[in-house]
Amino acid sequence: MRRICLTLPTNRACSVTLKAVAEEAAYAAKNFDVEVVLLVLDSSSEQHRAEHAELLAGLPKTPGVVPLHMDEAEQRVFLQQSIELADLAKPDLVLDLMLPDAVSYGACTNRAFLIASALGCDSVHRRDSDLHYQVKDGEQAFPIHHELTSIGKRAGDAKPGVSAVALDESDEDKPVVLVGGSFIGDLSVDISEIQELDPALYHDVVSLWAHSGATEAEKRDLVEESFKGAGTEPFTEDHSIITIVDPMRIDMSNIAFHRVQEQVPLPPARDTIGSDYFHFHLIHDSRLPGVLHNRHIVNFHTGERKTDAGFAAYQLRFAKFFLSMLYFHHIYQRMAELGQSLLDERYDVKASVIADLARESTSLAKDENTARLDTIDRAYRELGGRYATFAESLVPQRDRLLADAQQDIEDFALLIEVWAPLVRASESTDLANAWR
Repeated sequence: MRRICLTLPTNRACSVTLKAVAEEAAYAAKNFDVEVVLLVLDSSSEQHRAEHAELLAGLPKTPGVVPLHMDEAEQRVFLQQSIELADLAKPDLVLDLMLPDAVSYGACTNRAFLIASALGCDSVHRRDSDLHYQVKDGEQAFPIHHELTSIGKRAGDAKPGVSAVALDESDEDKPVVLVGGSFIGDLSVDISEIQELDPALYHDVVSLWAHSGATEAEKRDLVEESFKGAGTEPFTEDHSIITIVDPMRIDMSNIAFHRVQEQVPLPPARDTIGSDYFHFHLIHDSRLPGVLHNRHIVNFHTGERKTDAGFAAYQLRFAKFFLSMLYFHHIYQRMAELGQSLLDERYDVKASVIADLARESTSLAKDENTARLDTIDRAYRELGGRYATFAESLVPQRDRLLADAQQDIEDFALLIEVWAPLVRASESTDLANAWR
């Protein structure tokens, strides 16, 4: 029986979502020959952690499902042991990149990757705390149904389990390393108010995501499809396709990975949305097979984002996302050029090549990012209200934000280089030994 990891990283109260994810774990154990580690990485307040612990303790005992609820102190012990066993040159820096004192979408997922590897999990299935599942005929449409049908199989052997095939025969010997769907409901980024206030300014802001050479038509197309997921059409019947998956068709709250997460980590950037989507591009550009399905989750926005403090924090993460794209567009372009040569003869990613591409990107001039900040400043001042207040708050931070965006990529390159020894070392930690 293989072991898998279904993980929910959270920094907020999410008992309703946690209960639903636990039900998904029970579904997986009942319908597939797997043992499910239900891994909850909890950075929420003491009160909310206690609520989550009480919920997990009160779950019906399900054969094949083992909850593992870890607060930050427990995660830190595991990380410190892994880093010490790996004998890394910059242990304090690596610990800070893995468990920073700020929100990091990449770092929390990297911790899930590392813990899953330590526990011998064959795949990692990630969910978010601001979702619920669609329901058909009284049953929740759990994405793990499609994930466990295909993940880890040789692509050619996975074909009978999908609805359609759009894969070259030359790719059929490769493993299925990704199975994913998207979302319906709220935009994945909480910016619908900008669109309501001024569609033209919304276009100007969202088009900052585009690469520097994008045409106006390409920018319009990007703005039209950005952050909308699968739209609004509800789930009615299953459909899945094995293919080289388009990164724009999947979401990090509805994803499963195999192998790749043990070869390359995610960018550990602080306070930057989208920093956890790197593997979508890596898998696509290196021509590793995946399965795209239609059991889309339902995304919703929490009330905290609507408070003044929550608004300012979220808009900063949004601005830093645009600054990160100067570097990521370069890396994505180079990965696309290299294609399948990013893989070795076993179809494993050549991590050193990815680290080199990341470092190569840090030599880019910052003019493009200066222009991005200028556009945000102008647009947000025109929007007025707390958008204008936020724009004013960015003025004294400009130089630091430009430097941080570059430093985030340098940190990513370093983490890639130490990832393999860190993964190996994690398998000898106290946590790993306790689960043998």
